[in-house]
Amino acid sequence: MTIRSTGQSWALDIALAQGGFDALHPQAKGTLEQLGHDHTDFDKVFALVQSGAMLPKAWATVAGQAEERAAHHERGGFVQTAADLYVRAAVMWGRAQYSIFDATDPRKLAFREHTNHCVERLGALRGNRVRRVVLDVEGGQIFALLHLPAGEVVGAPAVILGPGMDMIKEDYIYAAERYYTPRGIVALSIEGPGQGETRAGGLTVDLTNYERAISRYIDHLASLPEVDPARIGMFGISMSGYWGSRAAATDPRLAALAAFEAVTGDFRTIFERAQPTFKNNYMFMAGYTDEDAFDRDLVAHMPLGDLVGEITCPVLYGIGEFDELTELEQALANYQRIRAPKEMRVYEDEFHPLGGTAAEVFRLGAEWLERALNGELREPGRDVRHYVHSDGRTTDGTANPTWWLGTVPARITDARRAQNTERVARP
Repeated sequence: MTIRSTGQSWALDIALAQGGFDALHPQAKGTLEQLGHDHTDFDKVFALVQSGAMLPKAWATVAGQAEERAAHHERGGFVQTAADLYVRAAVMWGRAQYSIFDATDPRKLAFREHTNHCVERLGALRGNRVRRVVLDVEGGQIFALLHLPAGEVVGAPAVILGPGMDMIKEDYIYAAERYYTPRGIVALSIEGPGQGETRAGGLTVDLTNYERAISRYIDHLASLPEVDPARIGMFGISMSGYWGSRAAATDPRLAALAAFEAVTGDFRTIFERAQPTFKNNYMFMAGYTDEDAFDRDLVAHMPLGDLVGEITCPVLYGIGEFDELTELEQALANYQRIRAPKEMRVYEDEFHPLGGTAAEVFRLGAEWLERALNGELREPGRDVRHYVHSDGRTTDGTANPTWWLGTVPARITDARRAQNTERVARP
């Protein structure tokens, strides 16, 4: 636990009691629906919550109800109804285990067993088109779920679905089945070092091992007859937008990257200004209990800086105008450094979850990746920018907010100047 989180836990409790989940993450329900949460389940959970300590109980309670209902329908032979309820139960059991920052806590392990059971039943009911993947890497194991389209599939494009730091592989089941497999795309929802079962097995995250884990997942996908090794892309939100950016810069086999809410700033914003739970969680993921050592050994080295200049595949970035974890000026400065074919969308008045535009974002990311993996959006020098207004209009040609009145903050122009200098110096 960080000093700040210990001292400010009362503030989070008041926010939850008075404003519910929206007080912590405005409009997040829209995003959570894209992660398989039914809005009625969400409302039932937060009707039970008055403080952070109540979250594991509330998620587990409603998860158990959904799992029991799923088993009832499975016994009655209502296969699709049961499968849908198993998805809802799985993501809620996942939320329950996430709220406990102790990999050995028997409650956390019990919640994980329920999650795995729900996924196992889902896979059976879906004709084995949802499969567990366990890969050895660097003395540990990483875990994923493979989602296959119906019918015989050979040489199809594939997309790695990267979770944010407080997510797990099960959070992408709904998105995989809604946006990818119906289009004939193989999807692999992953957990990297520090997340979910991977963290429970002892593999923590460091500065560079997450992108190496992504490379290991690319190895696996490339070995499958269902997948075209030349058409493997990645969709990432939040921290997976960061990890995906690192992977795209270090593994040229990644053929396209769509990243929304990517944490691409200085990391002081997310770890010192945002809710203290973010730093708590990342320290747990990295295996640190000493906050000073965490800051010195890891945080100081995390900013992407010029690394993104090594990306060669097409990239799409989208971010809320008032993202709490990365200031917009920092996100745009990071975008300036990218020399690959690129596209940026800034969503007016949106915060980190992009909850008000979540359905649009998930569909756009999938469609953009499909086009990129099929050879489009790759022209040299491509630089497409949009400022997406909350009233439905879109300003094309710039991602800068209109209220900036045509001005550009210094840090963005500094990044552009540095990029132009590097372009002159490097062929």
